[in-house]
Amino acid sequence: MNRFHRYYCASPRWARLVQTALVPAVLEGTELDRRVLELGPGPGLTTEVLAGVASELTAIEIDPTLARATRNRVPAAHVVQGDATRLPFADATFSAVVCLTMLHHLPGPELQDRLFAEVHRVLGPGGVFCGSDSPGRGLRFRLIHLGDNKTVVDPATLGARLHTAGFEQARIRAGSRIVFHAHRPR
Repeated sequence: MNRFHRYYCASPRWARLVQTALVPAVLEGTELDRRVLELGPGPGLTTEVLAGVASELTAIEIDPTLARATRNRVPAAHVVQGDATRLPFADATFSAVVCLTMLHHLPGPELQDRLFAEVHRVLGPGGVFCGSDSPGRGLRFRLIHLGDNKTVVDPATLGARLHTAGFEQARIRAGSRIVFHAHRPR
């Protein structure tokens, strides 16, 4: 992430948005159950909110500085520095995986698809994969991502991509943000 993006994702404005809109929209009608994995928490503002609803929370962040920031912000979470496209966890470890506005940071759709396959692998039967991402519209999005990856997820193809990874019951809502839910078969 570029310098401005790092600043914004650690700002009080983003924290309010995460707490009042982003996480509630993603978790609405979703039961996370006991063991939750968060992908790409950045500086940990999303992790802080998820820690209030998950009894066991693990987060994986590729950037060592951001992983350290998340550990410091949310000591109750187990934070791993690593790659979400190559998850260092055993099969069927988690009851839920949450991914909040990080998919567009992957350098290409093939890595997003690898992430979907890895999430499917680490979810237990009946587990839920839920999250959100930006539709990538507008000047603000382009400015925040100058020099950053911005592989925008097409909501029209996301359901089929999740199905290809092995998920069922994929629901995608697209508006000012893309919100998705999918389940690993029982």
